[in-house]
Amino acid sequence: MDFDSFRKSVSANAPPKDLELALQALWWDAKGDWDKAHEIADKRHDADGSWVHAYLHRKEGDRGNAGYWYRHAGKAMPSKTSLDDEWTEIAKALTHR
Repeated sequence: MDFDSFRKSVSANAPPKDLELALQALWWDAKGDWDKAHEIADKRHDADGSWVHAYLHRKEGDRGNAGYWYRHAGKAMPSKTSLDDEWTEIAKALTHR
C-alpha cells in the first residue's frame, strides 16, 4: 500500500485487513485512539514498531519512555518536528517498502 492509499484509508471504520502492525498502530492513532494504537505498537518490537511506539509516547508527553523506544528504533528523538510531520514521516517510510 502506498502512502496516499494509507492516508485515505483512515476515513474507513477499520484499517485495511492486510496492514502490518506498525501501520495499524499509526492508523488507529490517526483515528484518535491512542490506547488502541499503543496496544498494537506494543506487539512489535523491531525497529519499525519501536519507532511508532516512540512517536506514541512522545505524543503522550512521556519523553523518557519515548527516548527509550527511539533508541530501540535507532532514531534520535525529534526536537523540532511536529507530531503531525513525524506521523507522516513514519507512514511514508513504512509504506514506501
